[in-house]
Amino acid sequence: MLLHHKFIRTAKQQGAKLAFVDTSAERNVSYSKALIASIILSAKFGRYKPGFLGIMLPTTAGCALSFIGVLMSGRTPVMINYSTGASRNAEYAQRRCGFSTIITSRTFIEKIGCPFVEGMVFIEDIMDGISAAERLKAALISKLPISFILGNMRPVDEDDSAVVLFTSGSEKDPKAVQLTHRNISSNIGSFSSIVDISDRDRILANLPYFHVFGLTINLWTPLFYGMTIISHANPLDFRTICSIIREHRPTLMVGTPSFLWGYLKKSEPGDFKSLRLILCGADKCPDALRQGFMEKHGLILYEGYGTTETSPVISVNVPEHNRPGSVGPVLPGVEVRIENYDTGEDCAPGETGRILVRGDLVMKGYYGDLEETSMRIRHGWYDTGDMGFFDADGYLWHAGRLKRFVKVGGEMVSLVRVENELEKFLPEEVSCCVVEVPDPLKGAKIIAAVTRQIDERQILRKLADNLPNIALPRQFVIIEELPKMGSGKIDFRGVTELVKKKLSDNKQ
Repeated sequence: MLLHHKFIRTAKQQGAKLAFVDTSAERNVSYSKALIASIILSAKFGRYKPGFLGIMLPTTAGCALSFIGVLMSGRTPVMINYSTGASRNAEYAQRRCGFSTIITSRTFIEKIGCPFVEGMVFIEDIMDGISAAERLKAALISKLPISFILGNMRPVDEDDSAVVLFTSGSEKDPKAVQLTHRNISSNIGSFSSIVDISDRDRILANLPYFHVFGLTINLWTPLFYGMTIISHANPLDFRTICSIIREHRPTLMVGTPSFLWGYLKKSEPGDFKSLRLILCGADKCPDALRQGFMEKHGLILYEGYGTTETSPVISVNVPEHNRPGSVGPVLPGVEVRIENYDTGEDCAPGETGRILVRGDLVMKGYYGDLEETSMRIRHGWYDTGDMGFFDADGYLWHAGRLKRFVKVGGEMVSLVRVENELEKFLPEEVSCCVVEVPDPLKGAKIIAAVTRQIDERQILRKLADNLPNIALPRQFVIIEELPKMGSGKIDFRGVTELVKKKLSDNKQ
């Protein structure tokens, strides 16, 4: 199913119902007005060079409508990460995908301190340039039968790219992921077949649309089902978002652990009483976070798992099938196999191996990188780069990135497991990230970065009861604020570089 075609059908059906409650811009947009705006923007974007069009806008109705307008114009949106190094990311996207025009906002880039990048076009100027005649024409078109509106658009196939997103770059340079209309629509279909959602739901959209979790779950899923999207541009406005939930009463919310921690700490009992379902993804959900939501709000956090390359959802816990600590059963229509790292054979239940995925959710490929694509998609199976296992009941358990397994003294050690154990003994206000650095004798040395001074000897004594000696951190390094990606994930590469610098400085 084509995304913009589905939006047009939904908009025609929902009419005056609110599509967006934009808390950042302080405006409401009905489905009928959203359709008119998309038609106008489509005509404006149709004047630019065919192919890719960059979008660098926060989570607002304006960003959503720009995305739809780009698709309706027959072009492919390239979503640009503005959370860290916005200008650098914009220029990287231009080089990688070979385009120049980026739709952004003058007010927005001034707010985030992003310098002007050649090719930037400001949405304020586009909107100011809309004539009364253009508005009238778009309004008239929006009243025409669906078949007429669709028939006057550039023909597009379900296997054509619907968006280009960039991987987080937490381990190496970001890759340009091409997701098709089929990828995203199939993932929405699989996800919604086990998660009870309808047009009666109202969803909080606080995740950035340059992140696949936000794009699929916070934008396209509600547009497919005619929900009202309650958007807020900055997911780090913890107290403000708690107030928004209390005032606008969404029924659904998704988030990353980092953001959910902030909402938990800044919320008051009763703030989240309208929510019937909260999904946690993009990173491991700590047991303490689950416990905190239950104790303070009586709400269960349901954890899921996905990747940018899989549109994103692979598995998810739901009320009927929930096993805390796991990432849930695999979605209908999705195949997952666990491959033994050494033999390539299927792993038995409980045996950890590579997580491979097959189905319509798997990306078209990395743009301009056939070699990397062929390395990650083999015989139709996408290698997630993650390690995990199935339990006897078919629940998937995520054991961490393959790159977060290190060989110490000839044995494989999971840095994620070390983190999980370490978190149990750290004071509540202390965060941690476990990384490896080269060691001339053992090949690798495990270092724990923590955000506050701790009693290292006491912590190590407790860890020794739960971890083998080779997995114990050899040193603790204080980094007061762990660098993070725009999604809230910890930037492992950034932490590793900071740790190396600290260790180097200490030697001098």
